[in-house]
Amino acid sequence: MSNPAYDSSNTCYRHPDRQSFVLCQRCGRTICPECQTPAAVGVHCPECVREQRAQYSANRRAAGGPSGLTVARRRFAMLDQKATVVIIVVSVVLWLLNTLSGGYVNAWLSYYTPLVGTQPWRLVTGLFVHSSFLHILFNMWAVWIFGRILENILGTWRFLALYFLAGLGGDLAVSWLSPGTQVVGASGAIFGLFAAFFVIQRSLGYNAVQLLVVMGLNLLVGFLPGTAISWQAHVGGIVLGFITGFVYSKTRNVRQRGLQAGLLIAEAVVVIAAIYAAYAGLQVGIGI
Repeated sequence: MSNPAYDSSNTCYRHPDRQSFVLCQRCGRTICPECQTPAAVGVHCPECVREQRAQYSANRRAAGGPSGLTVARRRFAMLDQKATVVIIVVSVVLWLLNTLSGGYVNAWLSYYTPLVGTQPWRLVTGLFVHSSFLHILFNMWAVWIFGRILENILGTWRFLALYFLAGLGGDLAVSWLSPGTQVVGASGAIFGLFAAFFVIQRSLGYNAVQLLVVMGLNLLVGFLPGTAISWQAHVGGIVLGFITGFVYSKTRNVRQRGLQAGLLIAEAVVVIAAIYAAYAGLQVGIGI
């Protein structure tokens, strides 16, 4: 009579050195605890689990069931703050690519006044690139907190208009006050969110003085020596945030949507024209 402790059928088929007396309920092979996946009845081995998953996917496709991509799209469609999520995801992806490329991404996408004439994408892309882990961490935390609030209040498209107008305001201030500085980060747009949120809260009758204090303290940090923070972008973002917030607060009526859109377009045209005026002046100054 054989000793079951030494019977080869009592060892895991994937790990012959491990004894087990548990069988896969689907194929009947012996499996050790590491290889066991709980099933409706008993346990299954890794191969049977993979086969079941593959069969399930094949059956779902044959029956016209939604693919994984379709499910992901549906989940995204259910989000209330789509723009906020997209801004954060794009910023994180670009930061990772920049880190892996040794700074190549930032070199091509950062805002730099002397190049904006020939590389106009820098007007916008500078908002999505960051210099360090802490830089993107704090900026995206602020976008996550205030972006979701403002996107819920304003709606996706008005929120995006605010975000990019504030970012352009930061570009404008840098172009005129520090044209030789290469700037990265969403700070200008974020300060614009602060300012707009303050104006909107005040227009609704809420006390937003604490937010104004927080905004002032954060702005002050940019003036400290050795911080390498573009206070110019912060100031420009705040100005455009106040203006855009004021526009939103005065054109809340649905009948004023046309006026609101016209004012936002006018803001963008004036700011971009002023940026290119600074660029043109810079070219004349260096004799180009």
